[in-house]
Amino acid sequence: MSGAAQHHFSFYSRYRKAVSATLSMVALLLMWEAAVFVFAPPVWLLPAPSDIATELFAFPAFYAHHAVYTIRSALIGFAIALVVGMLAAIGIVYSRFLETTIYTLIVGINSIPKIALAPLFIIWLGTGVNSKLAIAALSALFPIAISSVLGLRSADPDALDLARSLRASGFQVLTTIRLPSAAASVFSGVKVGLSFALIGAIAGEFVASSQGLGYVIIISQGTLLTTRVFASLLVLLISGMVLFYVVSYVERLLIPWHVSQRGSSEHVMI
Repeated sequence: MSGAAQHHFSFYSRYRKAVSATLSMVALLLMWEAAVFVFAPPVWLLPAPSDIATELFAFPAFYAHHAVYTIRSALIGFAIALVVGMLAAIGIVYSRFLETTIYTLIVGINSIPKIALAPLFIIWLGTGVNSKLAIAALSALFPIAISSVLGLRSADPDALDLARSLRASGFQVLTTIRLPSAAASVFSGVKVGLSFALIGAIAGEFVASSQGLGYVIIISQGTLLTTRVFASLLVLLISGMVLFYVVSYVERLLIPWHVSQRGSSEHVMI
């Protein structure tokens, strides 16, 4: 195999998932565009991808402004959930009282749809950004806390016994054994929690807001501006994907030794 051919093969092997996903998305958009061209539905019912792209390029500042508001609310709410969720998980693992109280409360609250709680937060915190932060944080709390609890409890029993025999403190056991063994589980919860935080921020904007992509979707739906609804959804899709892959990249940097990262490393080495 020539050097150029080896280079192209190596590039495809390294990025084959991204290439396959991109090609699949392009094929889907082409079929969508062709279907709209052939069946000619009204624009308010189903706009063509080209119409959605035209809408985005015509008002980039408009969508950027509302996207920044939504993403900022989601990220701040996610950060709150991450801190609270990790502290709660550590407390649950080390305290039977907290396990029977906080753990049960978190599971119970998670069974309530967050959109049903949004009006309460609007009443308590107003229609400003604080209510969106609270909904985003509550939405992200459950996956972060539960995944962290499972990860902290999955520490190697032999390593824990050795630490006890060496009279290691609880803090030393936490930082040297439990947290490293829980890293992959924590990152799994972080990925899900980040997506839930974005959903929570949108839910808050649906109920009461004057900014954000959720606000744009609700206002556009009421006026049958379906192209604007699809454009907002596309911005949300791209934002969610970028945030997810940022977390995945950070995960590979922080725990490259974990078994969950071996597949990625092997693809790179092909």
